Amino acid sequence: MVRTLRAARFLFVGPVILMFLVFINLMASPHHWWVQWAALGIGIAWVVSLFRLLRAAVLIGGLAALIAYFRKR
Repeated sequence: MVRTLRAARFLFVGPVILMFLVFINLMASPHHWWVQWAALGIGIAWVVSLFRLLRAAVLIGGLAALIAYFRKR
């Protein structure tokens, strides 16, 4: 459960961190685009977090459907 909450938080925090890094890159060295490597790592972590959150949503939805099915019977 804690991992899922951290994954949900990272879906919002990750892009903010990346925007901050892009700003630093533009201010510090505009002709050398080093932020692409940070974007690659943050992007991979963001996709993993998204899949973790989707897996939890499918699991909770499936359990809710199963409970509704048995209550109806």
